[in-house]
Amino acid sequence: MDHSTQHPHIVVHSPALDGSRRVTEDDVTLGLASHLDDVVEILRLADLDRIEVEESDLIEWQGGGPDEWPGMSEHGET
Repeated sequence: MDHSTQHPHIVVHSPALDGSRRVTEDDVTLGLASHLDDVVEILRLADLDRIEVEESDLIEWQGGGPDEWPGMSEHGET
């Protein structure tokens, strides 16, 4: 059985104004992430936890890579 054609196409979209990033598989929105850990959890819930989030070719990072979370570094500061 050939599984090479069944690889999901995961996209972590460019950050929204609040810094969150939409995570989609093909045309389906899997969730909204505000941190790399959220991406890992979203993929786990979608049964895609075998993917190495930061290194996989299956994930397309738009508008910045796994360490680009604008607006998220301000947490806890007042």
